[in-house]
Amino acid sequence: MIVFMLTLLIFLLVLSVLVLVHEVGHYVAARLFGVKADEFGYGIPPRVVGFVKVGKKWKKVGRKDRKEYENTIWSLNWLPIGGFVRIKGEQGDGENDADSFHVKPIWQRIIILAAGVGMNWVLAAILLSIGLAVGVPTVVDQLPPGATVEQREVSIIETLKGSPAEQAGVKEGDVIVRIGPDEATTLEQVRELIVSQGTRPFTLLLRRDEQEVSLNVTPVYLEEAKRTGIGVGLIDTGIVRFPPLLAIQNGVVLTGTYTKVVLLTFIDLFRDLVKGGGETAEQVSGPVGIAVITGRIAKQGIMPLVQFMAILSINLAVVNFLPIPALDGGRALFLIVEGLRRKAIRRTTEALIHNISFLILLALIALVTLRDLGRYGGAIVGGLKGLVGM
Repeated sequence: MIVFMLTLLIFLLVLSVLVLVHEVGHYVAARLFGVKADEFGYGIPPRVVGFVKVGKKWKKVGRKDRKEYENTIWSLNWLPIGGFVRIKGEQGDGENDADSFHVKPIWQRIIILAAGVGMNWVLAAILLSIGLAVGVPTVVDQLPPGATVEQREVSIIETLKGSPAEQAGVKEGDVIVRIGPDEATTLEQVRELIVSQGTRPFTLLLRRDEQEVSLNVTPVYLEEAKRTGIGVGLIDTGIVRFPPLLAIQNGVVLTGTYTKVVLLTFIDLFRDLVKGGGETAEQVSGPVGIAVITGRIAKQGIMPLVQFMAILSINLAVVNFLPIPALDGGRALFLIVEGLRRKAIRRTTEALIHNISFLILLALIALVTLRDLGRYGGAIVGGLKGLVGM
């Protein structure tokens, strides 16, 4: 029960931070261009309570209060997930006023829409920079200049079927501690020590789930490698950190790299959806899958969770600025069309397109969620049983 509740809490916290940062981007850009924000809320309505500054005093705003105030209402809402900013004119209220969204030049409105995803990229760069400055576990291979590596270790990422390693009980994810009497902390050391054994059996000391496991392994000649070995795939990992300025520089570069990867992944996803099926489409996770993955990564420590949060922030930025109606990118596309036509699309037509697209997106999320329940259902049901005392 405790693990389930903690996973849920961490997921809600991560999601709320990502969404609130996104909405802060919209809010700041709107205020910068003189557009009023009627309300900024944490969570999904209905409203629990709100506060607005009237004159020099703060006034409490109730759930049913629909009065328009001169300043922004700051509210707390019932469902504690993410948040929202209600910008004047977006819902048709006062859209012709001087401080309305719709009276501003198209380029300003596009910036207001893009500011949300911009803040998600900024957050990702900040989180990755912090991780690189503090130290993050990563593969030690072709690191940029200035990196320092600590706690190096060699992890097993693959065991060949029928190999001596598989027969001895070696598993993916094991960390090599010793080969015979010798300590091994780098890829070169491991390879040299295994080759030096020839075909003689030796004791392999591994770390598995924070426990040490000792196995007896007998190397064989591997034809594909043209040398003796035990049939494992290895990676050299360690805690990598950079000086502060280099951490920021590499954090920004890494944000760009991850963005490119996410974009390419979405291209593959759309291609798979058009063709029907596909490996990329099968790997997509919805809210349930992300919640389960968040809980698993949180168990690894704060820095892996920070890295994962940065990647989620990049995903949110990319998804939100796709040219799909109901998303920020789709709304920006309508503004571009408006600029080319020199005439706004009818509000009712645009609203209908956005609403239909939103319903389709909800349906897709529901389908992915159902698949996630089938994939991760055991873990979720186990948590729920603990929650209700079954």
